[in-house]
Amino acid sequence: MIYLRFFARSKARFGIMKDGKIIELSKSYFKPGLCNRFENYALTKNKFLLNSVEVLPPCEPSKIIGVGLNYKDHAKELNFPLPKNPILFQKPISAVIAHKDKIVLSKKSKQIDYEGELAIVIGKKCKNVSVKNSHKYIFGYTCANDVTARDLQKLDGQWARAKAFDTFAPIGPYIVSGINPLKLKIETFLNGKVVQSSNTKNMVFNVYKLVSFISAIMTLLPGDIIITGTPFGVGQLKHNDVLSVNIEKIGELINICKKDNGYEN
Repeated sequence: MIYLRFFARSKARFGIMKDGKIIELSKSYFKPGLCNRFENYALTKNKFLLNSVEVLPPCEPSKIIGVGLNYKDHAKELNFPLPKNPILFQKPISAVIAHKDKIVLSKKSKQIDYEGELAIVIGKKCKNVSVKNSHKYIFGYTCANDVTARDLQKLDGQWARAKAFDTFAPIGPYIVSGINPLKLKIETFLNGKVVQSSNTKNMVFNVYKLVSFISAIMTLLPGDIIITGTPFGVGQLKHNDVLSVNIEKIGELINICKKDNGYEN
């Protein structure tokens, strides 16, 4: 199933994609206790064409958990040993933007990099779950770009500032359920050129291990996002660059980069 949030007729709405059209749902697809299904499933009669709506971030997370050095090829690229446990960080929800929104290249950094990633979307409250049962708590998967101020990451020695700028967490455009996340082709395109190409089978810790590990530390809530690490090939973004994250069976997340105009909001 393909789920999305969208803005049409002056309000945000929830829907599913079917036969090339959006069918609006009567309510959010996140409800306490639900995972990969609706107990009170309701389709409305409202239908929309995709090109007639504004696609929004597909969920509104309470938190975004990132995982560092989670691809074997990326660790090799950096000449780092494989981690014994997942390396975690967080991105603020204020960093979230949608498909086709602009990534603002902050003046505070001289090197802002792309990192194409698979994102896990949690479907129900999740705490201390086993690897075996973690799939029951996953609603679906989407595309993400873990935009990073690389120079600040190196300068600070930790990742909070480098990962946290506004617009540094593009996600979307859809959440897709019912797929096997363990062997998906993942590619990043910069201005139409492939700059990252790998497969989720190259993860050090797969999605089920990540959900189990993280849920032992913190309670995960419906709509929360885990971005699962990036393959080799990360690189710098510049003004007017078009960045696309493509993941097999999920879709394509596109964003354009713009210089920081320095204006206060």
